[in-house]
Amino acid sequence: MALHRLVLLLRPLRSLSPRHFSSPTSLRTMTKETTPPPTTSSSTVPIAHHPPSLPASPAAKRSKPNTTTTMAIPQSLPPLQVKKLTESGRAPTRGSAFAAGYDMYSAKDTVIPAKGKALVDTGIAIAVPEGTYGRIAPRSGLASKHFIDTGAGVIDADYRGEVKVLLFNFSDVDFTVKEGDRVAQLVLERIYTPEVVVVEELEESVRGAGGFGSTGN
Repeated sequence: MALHRLVLLLRPLRSLSPRHFSSPTSLRTMTKETTPPPTTSSSTVPIAHHPPSLPASPAAKRSKPNTTTTMAIPQSLPPLQVKKLTESGRAPTRGSAFAAGYDMYSAKDTVIPAKGKALVDTGIAIAVPEGTYGRIAPRSGLASKHFIDTGAGVIDADYRGEVKVLLFNFSDVDFTVKEGDRVAQLVLERIYTPEVVVVEELEESVRGAGGFGSTGN
């Protein structure tokens, strides 16, 4: 009975080829092939919970640089105030948008004698803006055609009397100014009135005291 069991145990070994026992490596290979892989329990594997993904933000658009040239807006200037003293007095006017001066008008007929002078009434009083003064300038037409020039043309900001124009006649004949004629120009100019300081010496300059044609013809 014991011999019969030994035969039954040795019978499966006959089916194995000697190559299966040729080396320890073969034995390990056989053992690896016949050994089932270990099973893992799903309960031991941690499950990672990721937050829901947010939609990607759209790519920011690059703003184009502002290439538009902006013009500086000039500040509003204080007005030139005019008061009419007579019915024939007229407010000064400008001949064009870029005219530097305001045309001044005669309030009555006036004769300018030959080689002489006379004051021409304008029939108005003015108040120039603070920081400026009014300069009476000649009109080119009177000077070139009739030899008429102006003089003594400074109007201070605090002067409130009638504006009169001093005309000189350099021709050999009398010249008559009619009521309503343009006799001069009023130009407003900015002024700078610093404090007056008396000093012992003045700062030297390249020109020095040279004057009256010292710089050449």
